[in-house]
Amino acid sequence: MKTVSGISASPGIYIGKVFLYKEERLNVPKYKIEEKEIESEFSRLLAAVESAKIELETIKETARMMNISENEIAMLDSHILMISDEAFISQIKDLLSKQLVNVDWVFYEAISEHIKTLTVSQDMYMEERVSDLRDIAKRVLSNLLDTERVTLADLENECIIAAHDLLPSDAVVMDKKKIKGIILNAGGKTSHTAIIARAFEIPAVVGLFNITRRVKTGDNIIIDGNAGAVIINPDEETTKIYLEKIKRQEEIDLHLQSYIKKEAVTNDGKKIIVAANIEIPQELESVKNHGASGIGLFRSEFLLLQSQIYNSEERQFEIYSKILQEMEEKPVTIRTLDIGGDKIIPYHEDIREKNPLLGWRGIRFCLTSRYFFKKQLRALYRASVHGNLKIMFPMISCIEEVDEIFQIIEEVKHELKSKAQEFKDKVPLGIMLEVPAAVLAAEFIAKKVDFFSIGTNDLIQYTIAIDRGNEKIAYLYQMYHPALLRLIKMSADAGRNAGIPVSICGEMGGDPRATVVLLGLGIEYLSMSPASIPAVKKVIRNVDMPEAKQLVDTVLQKSSGKEIEAFVEKWFNERFKGSI
Repeated sequence: MKTVSGISASPGIYIGKVFLYKEERLNVPKYKIEEKEIESEFSRLLAAVESAKIELETIKETARMMNISENEIAMLDSHILMISDEAFISQIKDLLSKQLVNVDWVFYEAISEHIKTLTVSQDMYMEERVSDLRDIAKRVLSNLLDTERVTLADLENECIIAAHDLLPSDAVVMDKKKIKGIILNAGGKTSHTAIIARAFEIPAVVGLFNITRRVKTGDNIIIDGNAGAVIINPDEETTKIYLEKIKRQEEIDLHLQSYIKKEAVTNDGKKIIVAANIEIPQELESVKNHGASGIGLFRSEFLLLQSQIYNSEERQFEIYSKILQEMEEKPVTIRTLDIGGDKIIPYHEDIREKNPLLGWRGIRFCLTSRYFFKKQLRALYRASVHGNLKIMFPMISCIEEVDEIFQIIEEVKHELKSKAQEFKDKVPLGIMLEVPAAVLAAEFIAKKVDFFSIGTNDLIQYTIAIDRGNEKIAYLYQMYHPALLRLIKMSADAGRNAGIPVSICGEMGGDPRATVVLLGLGIEYLSMSPASIPAVKKVIRNVDMPEAKQLVDTVLQKSSGKEIEAFVEKWFNERFKGSI
């Protein structure tokens, strides 16, 4: 038995057999050609590229039949555009003429250089996009070398997929009913595979480095997506423990299903709004299935990281409209582009910085990139007629930024009117409170906006001065830090005094143990991962507001986050006795 730790990309536990998805390494030959053969070699490349386009179009049709979202299908469009790039094709022809070697080798060398450039990047998103280029390279080279590619669309048995990485086209068309878990050498939380795994609630652990060398097809595996762990060939005792965990979790999940259609109302009649956080339209089904009252945070950057969507107002308009229509007048809060920090757009290489978490990110990027910002705002306002839209702006640090945003919005409205394009004039506008300076100025900002949403992930990061992606100082990342709790209370008080709602949309909002603390701090609107909603509803329906306030009064007297966490954990366990 061996336990390997990685990154939790999607929660859940599953015990089953491994299928080692290991494509054959392509052996690309290298040989000299004569000058008269250049045109025929180049024609081979054009034919291979054309075949690759046809394959991708076929995959798109398969994906549509499998009800894959148009967003993920659009990712395949980006691959078609990449292999159709005239500059790259022209580069291959030039190299072919200069080197006088076979086109297979020239293409392989050229694409390898592009991959190498991205791989040495210190930016996580850029590194993960290497899989896009590898996908294209393998597809074209397979056609040039006349080899057959393996597919995950036709699996016979349920299994846990083990691979170095899954190419984006693999992730789109894989049989979600047969794949019960995913373990990868590579990858991170923002990879295509991780996003799709979360959308379909498939347990996934990534960043396992050499898991494909440790397992073989048929091995027994326990994948623990909650803890980010993989147990290879577990012994009987460990299997028994995990079977009990699965059984207990199934019992709890079955019990919690009864809360899906119930309102989130405390024992003393206080109604709490419980909404969902999503990253891709594909998650809308999960939002509906888990009883969300709306979408409290749609992270639009996961759409806009694809250039063909980022650069197209029409594509954005279509996607936003579809989301609003599918939510049937339930409120949908769409956050404008939040890049920078750990989210980098590959076609904006000038966004790379020495200290990105404190740099050109969020609204700072948008206000200095008005062409793209206004494009998104126009798409949002045009889509507003199709549902109950709210627009939220990230990384606000001062009131001047709010004033500038409103000035740009007036310009956008004028542009839409001049083109006779329909839109709602009164769309609720809010900001994220994730910078301590904004919280400290919240009483002034609250007079200008329609709502606040507290992003606890970044608020913790900036309050404690900790890079939340740095494992060396992970112990400092405290959800119950006394300073954080006071900032949340300050935000809630400022909102209440101004008569505007204040929500929580960070990970803290979906933690059932934190629910009562947040209620006691004055938060009446929680937004979270769809799967967390039933548990949070149960907590809400089994407490009353005076009890929550009393708990917070006690908590705020304590001086350390560790002490508060232990107190809340003990209170929660005594109150709910393992039923959540």
